[in-house]
Amino acid sequence: MKLLVAVDGSKNSLRAVKYAAKLAHLLRTSSNKITLVSVHDDTGLRHARAFVGKAEVADYLRELSEKELRPARKLLKDDGIGYDMEIRTGHVAQEIIDCATAGGFDLIVLGSKGRGALADLLLGSVAQRVLANAKQPVVIVK
Repeated sequence: MKLLVAVDGSKNSLRAVKYAAKLAHLLRTSSNKITLVSVHDDTGLRHARAFVGKAEVADYLRELSEKELRPARKLLKDDGIGYDMEIRTGHVAQEIIDCATAGGFDLIVLGSKGRGALADLLLGSVAQRVLANAKQPVVIVK
């Protein structure tokens, strides 16, 4: 089973990684695979590109993603689970869905965030958007 786990550096996303690791152990087959994906919305940094350059902004986002992925990678490594990583930029929910579709993943696992109900109603969350639009099953871990 191919698992895609979205990681944003939060405690909830690390819980999602732990859940995926348990699931991988329970479903142990030769095709089990966990892929960690980190996505940053670069919309707010497009203006900064004019001043610091496109490469610098890309480097900054890559370094930020690598920092956020570090605890998840350590957890999987310590647990003896193989993994791949994807680092993307763009609309976060859509990039997670696109990654899951392009990679032929069987399940998307992501953490929830503790925003208030009113903010979720008005803005929507990444988890809600992925849940509503993904073709694959989605597990949201609290």
